Amino acid sequence: MKEIKTENAVGQILCHDITQIIRGEVKDAKFRKGHVITEEDIPILLSLGKENIFVWENDETKLHENDAAEILKKITQGENLISTEVKEGKIELKSEIDGVFYVDEERINEINNIDEICVATIKNKIPVKKNKSVAAMRVIPLVIDKSKMELVENLAGYKPLMKVTPYKKFKIGLIVTGSEIFHQRIEDTFTPVIESKLKTFGQEIIEKRISDDSKEMTMKFIDEYLKSGIEMIICTGGMSVDPDDRTPAAIRSCANQIVSYGVPVLPGAMFMLAYNKNVPIMGLPGCVMYCSKTIFDIILPRILTGEIIERRELKNLGVGGLL
Repeated sequence: MKEIKTENAVGQILCHDITQIIRGEVKDAKFRKGHVITEEDIPILLSLGKENIFVWENDETKLHENDAAEILKKITQGENLISTEVKEGKIELKSEIDGVFYVDEERINEINNIDEICVATIKNKIPVKKNKSVAAMRVIPLVIDKSKMELVENLAGYKPLMKVTPYKKFKIGLIVTGSEIFHQRIEDTFTPVIESKLKTFGQEIIEKRISDDSKEMTMKFIDEYLKSGIEMIICTGGMSVDPDDRTPAAIRSCANQIVSYGVPVLPGAMFMLAYNKNVPIMGLPGCVMYCSKTIFDIILPRILTGEIIERRELKNLGVGGLL
């Protein structure tokens, strides 16, 4: 940085904050580091006692924090994300839609491992609302070596590191299992819970069947749904290891891919996910009916984006899986 006369500072970049103090009214930074000085700023700076100020001295090997923030925005801003204007070296990304936020964790960690780089995000693969802030980024110093930002760009590659994926509209079929419900001995209190959770994401149940707990009847209903063009099948109840809980067996018989029966999440350990081609089939344990948050709340939004969930995704939920 260099010291120059304030009258000659138009177009220059401040290297430090300049504080304004008015007794009983204000004590705050009137100009912050990184501010580009305008003609209108000169009288104000002089009134603050700044005959001389320190400005950034251009160096072809350095980048100003604002320019560096723009590079971080370029490598991170993907589908359905909008950015704020750079302010004091920082840029935020916000969701343009309701959907699920996805970030390439591995590459973000590599980039943050470069000294003086800061990219912070919300948790990966969680639902967000429109205008939700999902990330903020900056470099730590006022100026940074260009070589560091070139390394950042090389690590990032050509695909943006963040995006928000919208929900698709699914044709959803529900199968409620339980002889006590089938024979109308008790009221079905599971369906309203599922309807409420689906409504949050603009979804609704278009078909519903009640099974008497037998494997054969549940299989029959699953098969009917698959043949009729249902795009997501949800089975409730009959998911424990008790001998008369046969829903998992019915799902196994109708699916061509079993992702997992059992997940390291509580409540929700007896959850099952399978696919018939690209149609997800979920078996929901009873806890979904009476617990406010379970494995269903974690997985449902992601499935609604069209993501195909793999076994490793479910088995890696243990850390943070105690809900």
